[in-house]
Amino acid sequence: MSNELIAGGGFVILFALMAVRVPIGIAMGIVGVGGFASVVGLKPALNLLSNSPIAAITDFNLTLIPFFILMGVLATNSGMSSELFRAGRAWLGGFKGGLGLASVGACGGFAAICGSSVATAATMTKIAYPEMKKAGYSDASATGIIAAGGTLGILIPPSVVLAIYGFITETDIGTLFIAGIVPGILALLLYMLTVRIWYGRQLPAAEPFRLSEGLSALRGVWAVGLLFIAVILSIYFGIVTATEAAAVGALLTALIGIARGRLNMSSLLDSLVEALRTSVAIYTVLIGATLFGYFLAITQVPQDITSFLTEIGGGRYGTLALILLLFFVMGCFLDAMAMIILMVPIVFPVVTALGFDPVWFGVIIVMTVELGLITPPVGMNVYVINSIASRVSLTTIFKGVTPFVVIDIFRLILLIAFPALVLFLPSSMN
Repeated sequence: MSNELIAGGGFVILFALMAVRVPIGIAMGIVGVGGFASVVGLKPALNLLSNSPIAAITDFNLTLIPFFILMGVLATNSGMSSELFRAGRAWLGGFKGGLGLASVGACGGFAAICGSSVATAATMTKIAYPEMKKAGYSDASATGIIAAGGTLGILIPPSVVLAIYGFITETDIGTLFIAGIVPGILALLLYMLTVRIWYGRQLPAAEPFRLSEGLSALRGVWAVGLLFIAVILSIYFGIVTATEAAAVGALLTALIGIARGRLNMSSLLDSLVEALRTSVAIYTVLIGATLFGYFLAITQVPQDITSFLTEIGGGRYGTLALILLLFFVMGCFLDAMAMIILMVPIVFPVVTALGFDPVWFGVIIVMTVELGLITPPVGMNVYVINSIASRVSLTTIFKGVTPFVVIDIFRLILLIAFPALVLFLPSSMN
């Protein structure tokens, strides 16, 4: 049997396993080991199965994932998300639609210490949605704003998905984090502009601005600023690596929570258990992806796809458009991390062969999969919000998020047209 047929059969089995709800990490591991065995034999496949998980778990660069996850969990449990929303409300509430603007701002701030879109959306739904409903926001506008704001967690550093992209492509993770800053800020500003323009007529009136309340609220968010400096700026100036910054960030978050009386021994243990569960789930997917990657390499799928896409005559940007369209369509059915792990090993050789910058492509592809978090039928952020605000239908949430999908596509085109917006900060790093 030819390698092409084996590879094709492997993909069929993989999607069949996923269709019957086998976790994607397990499914990729099964197909990877089975496919590798069918090409080179059972004994080498078993050796691969015994060695690859150890290599993934002990990889120093990947240790930043559990640290950043722990940092986000500790930040949530110590109430930093509530303080961000309070500060945003105090300073932006004086504008029409101020609560919507505050929600987007709080999502951006929380993304800078969390790294997860789903966690950002879930946290802000609990905090911001009840307040927006009290102020007179419709279900569609309130949930749409939060769902879109939640996607900032996948782009604004520290981003777990960007870290995984860096691991798969052997691109420096610290550089990827810095590259995500400007696109993340641009997304935040465009979301705020969308709130004002799209929902302008139906937004509630502005709340009275009180300087004393604004200054008081700022005193509550000093911890977020300190964490941003400790993590992101220390990476930018070359003081620490991304992994070291993750460890420092987790430790600082715990110490701040304890010093402010927000964390005790019980909540610390709960945070550790929650972070451990999430980390194990991510590592399971990464191990499965590693095994599946060996199967792809032995059947030369990436090389064949590279040859095909570079020979069809669509040019650099035509080929890039096809890749992004593929990610966008798959994003309607798979979650962001699954897409990155499954598809990047296949398309990355094409991208490098076409001469695109790996750091720039990492940001672009993360922005593309970000769309899958708020588009049907999967729309992970939408389902998370629906699970919390259960009386709001999925249709209503998808309707509310539609203008943000349009503005995300515009932002994607803008960053493709002007790659310097992504690359100028990384190029100035120490």
